[in-house]
Parts: sequence; structure tokens; C-alpha cells
Amino acid sequence: QVQLVESGGGLVQPGGSLRLSCAASGFTFSSYAMRWHRQAPGKERELVAAISSSGGGTNYADSVKGRFTISRDNAKNTVYLQMNSLKPEDTAVYYCTADSPPDNGLVYEYWGQGTQVTVSS
Repeated sequence: QVQLVESGGGLVQPGGSLRLSCAASGFTFSSYAMRWHRQAPGKERELVAAISSSGGGTNYADSVKGRFTISRDNAKNTVYLQMNSLKPEDTAVYYCTADSPPDNGLVYEYWGQGTQVTVSS
């Protein structure tokens, strides 16, 4: 079955960096667009970054542009989120998701279990 396992979260000081990884299995990874979302306590879930199936296209939330970079390695079935210049407001649980290719107009979305990122001095 589809599995998405995030890792790399933790506690980091403001201005620091972290790299999140999301290891995928159970589906044809290279056919799926991938995204990173986050949710902070008491706040709505936010789409952080997205990458096309080939890796040729990326999009970012305005709040992370210039600081975060999404990438993928289709040979390793893994998507990454490099986070630099971290701010306390980046504190959240980060989730990766996989979006299936359209199937009769339907796109299926799969979620990982999330990894906690805490930015604090």
C-alpha cells in the first residue's frame, strides 16, 4: 500500500537549517506530484511547497519563498524540503503528500504521518 514516511524534523534555533525527507513506497513515485504541507497549533493547514512528477516545476508559499527548496530524487523515491533561515513562525508539523495522476478526472492524495519542526532559542 502507499506509504509516506517523513523524517528530519527536530528543534533548531532561529536562523538555522533543517532538511526534511519523505520516503515513498507502494506506488510509482515518478508519476506523482509531491507536496509539503504544515500545520501549526491553532492554525489552518498550509501548503508550503509543491514539485511536479519530473521535478521540473516547483511552487512555494509566499511565506517560505527564498528560504525553502523542494526537490526530489526519483531513483530513491524520496522528496526533500531544505529549510534555511528558519523562523519561529515556521514551527509546525510538516507533512508530505503524494498526488496521483488524474484517473477519470480524479486525483488521489496520500498523506504521511508528519514530522515536528520546532524553531526556538
